[in-house]
Amino acid sequence: MKTELIALAESIGFDLCRVAACATPPHADAFRSWLADGRAGEMTWLERNQDRRTDPQQVLPGAESVIVLGMNYWPGEGNLRSQISDRRSTSGTPAESDPNLKSEIRDLKSSGRIARYAWGDDYHEVIEHKLKALDEWLQARGGRQRCYVDTGPMLERDFAAVAGAGWHGKSTMLVHPKLGTWFFLAEILTTLGFEADAPMRDHCGSCTRCMVACPTGAITAPRQLDARRCISYLTIELKGSIPLEFRPLLGDRIYGCDDCLTACPWNRFAEASHQASFAARPFVHGMTLRDYLALTDEEFRTLFRKSPIKRIKRRGLLRNVCVALGNVGTPEDLPALERAAIDPEPLIAEHATWAIERIRLRAAA
Repeated sequence: MKTELIALAESIGFDLCRVAACATPPHADAFRSWLADGRAGEMTWLERNQDRRTDPQQVLPGAESVIVLGMNYWPGEGNLRSQISDRRSTSGTPAESDPNLKSEIRDLKSSGRIARYAWGDDYHEVIEHKLKALDEWLQARGGRQRCYVDTGPMLERDFAAVAGAGWHGKSTMLVHPKLGTWFFLAEILTTLGFEADAPMRDHCGSCTRCMVACPTGAITAPRQLDARRCISYLTIELKGSIPLEFRPLLGDRIYGCDDCLTACPWNRFAEASHQASFAARPFVHGMTLRDYLALTDEEFRTLFRKSPIKRIKRRGLLRNVCVALGNVGTPEDLPALERAAIDPEPLIAEHATWAIERIRLRAAA
């Protein structure tokens, strides 16, 4: 039955299918300590359901196995934005020093950087649809299931590592020898008993490239992350003002950050995803930062329909865009920022005012 399960998972688009025994996750105590130290920031839901996250029997009584699934989303290296992002993270010489790329980099900066996982359709919707097929297959064999894509009360990377879907990298991201770091995880808790797979050996060795690459020093030690410093947290999970100390460090990033991922040398083995749903949408490379500032609420919802970016709403994205313009904008961006500075949304207005001051200081210098 396990062989049939793996074949079915592969046939509907998953790149990994592994199994872990349904037991207390190895880092349950470390997770509780991490929460107690306040390193989750404003992600209060993690604390509210910590008992369920550390005890899968509370999620599905009678569960015996955790089916771990992985789906590749790597977009490939066929565009300049990927090449420049990777050079920033993996080489000692910044891409900006290459005279052949200066104009292209300037254009890319004007559009802002978006984490690769958000270039295409919302992975939750794409993967949830596929999980339903697996759930129905398991039900037909007498199983009861709970299926999750990043939203359930599970320490998913723990179970993935136990199942041998990769190992915990020093960035805390899961690393796979063929997929690198570019894959989504999903889990199915089931009452059916499957033979568990063996975990994978840690292959990070003495490498610390991911830690060095982090712009804000959020990776405080190997496999230790302070979410409050992480750019993905600051641009997505944080709902209020971005602390002043971190705004310059965001650079031109407007949604998430890939720096610790692109730095990982295991990504040299990654192959482009075959999932058309994860291909870059036109806004990823085709909009300038000023264009985003002109969006109304309705235009925002239309543009980011079925995109994970819709989650942070117009106020969150435009807050991030203002910070990016404060870091890389020019006097030509001032009219758009001045309009944003009187936006009815105070969060946008505050960050636009900060950006205007930064640009004027640069121009004066």
